[in-house]
Amino acid sequence: MARKRRSGEIFSMSFLDCMSCGFGAVILFFMIINSRSDVTPNDQTKALQAETNKLEIEVLQGRKNLALARTSIQKLETEDEEAKDQISIIKALIAEMQAELAKYDKDTLAKIQAIEKLQSDIKALQDEVKRLLALKKEGEAVGERARSFKGEGDRQYLTGLKLGGERTLILVDRSASMLHETIVNILRRKNLPESEQLLSRKWRQVVASVDWLTSQFRPESEYQIYMFNNVTEPVIKGTDGLWLKADDIEQLDDAVRRLRRTVPKNGTNMYSAFQVIRDLNPRPDNVILLVDSMPTMDAATSSKSVILAGERLNLFTAATQLIPSGIPINIMLYPMEGDSRASVSFWALALKSRGSFISVSHDWP
Repeated sequence: MARKRRSGEIFSMSFLDCMSCGFGAVILFFMIINSRSDVTPNDQTKALQAETNKLEIEVLQGRKNLALARTSIQKLETEDEEAKDQISIIKALIAEMQAELAKYDKDTLAKIQAIEKLQSDIKALQDEVKRLLALKKEGEAVGERARSFKGEGDRQYLTGLKLGGERTLILVDRSASMLHETIVNILRRKNLPESEQLLSRKWRQVVASVDWLTSQFRPESEYQIYMFNNVTEPVIKGTDGLWLKADDIEQLDDAVRRLRRTVPKNGTNMYSAFQVIRDLNPRPDNVILLVDSMPTMDAATSSKSVILAGERLNLFTAATQLIPSGIPINIMLYPMEGDSRASVSFWALALKSRGSFISVSHDWP
């Protein structure tokens, strides 16, 4: 029996085609995976790089600001050191100038004292003959005066001063300006002890002037001495509003001693001084005003630390309105810098009241 032959199956895809398709699929798969992996990492890398660049810029800006701050601090420290050095130099210069000024003041004062002593000695020798010749004449005149005054020779040349009258009122300016003729030295002397302030040449001259004036009183006349600065008060306490007898020599001497122990201070209230003329009863028939400048206030206290020349003139004008008519005001004006209106104003007051005006020289009485 013959063996049946198998029928063969027809396969249309060859082995090489299968292999090619398989390899192609593998290659396509890898290409897809590679393309996907390239896109994602690049985007992330760019974002991170941008963030990194931003942080680097901020770090650089911070370092720049830090450097500027350090530079500013170093500059300020340098300027502070330079300022301290300048302050030290200025302090040293001030101390040196103060030392030189103190030495200069001391030397100048010693020279002035020596010169004044020599001039006094020379003048004493020159006036000795005149003094001896005038002794007899002065002895005769003493009987007509309440008290005597011992000056340097024959110094009674105030012929224009009117000293007559039954009741004489002396008003003495005892403000701080009586310490010296210049503002700078007034301020300097105000800080000295009172014992040294009393030795001020100008104030001693004022006291000596009062001493001379009281020696010219007639024994039968009456007098009163008031001193004024921001307030006005009698030299002899407890005699406010009273007239004193010129023949009481002890009381006259006591008045001069009290004035000599009084320290000039504070401002000038001429309003209260002239009010005394109005308040005295009976009123004086002769007033002698010893002053050096225009008033600075019209009350016991004042809120102003600086007062202008025009304001001082207004204060003076208002104060003069208190003076009763018919009473002569005799002015003895002492030197004072910076008050140009004083001479004219006091001269006008003396002329209006029919008194006298005298500008006191440095060596009187």
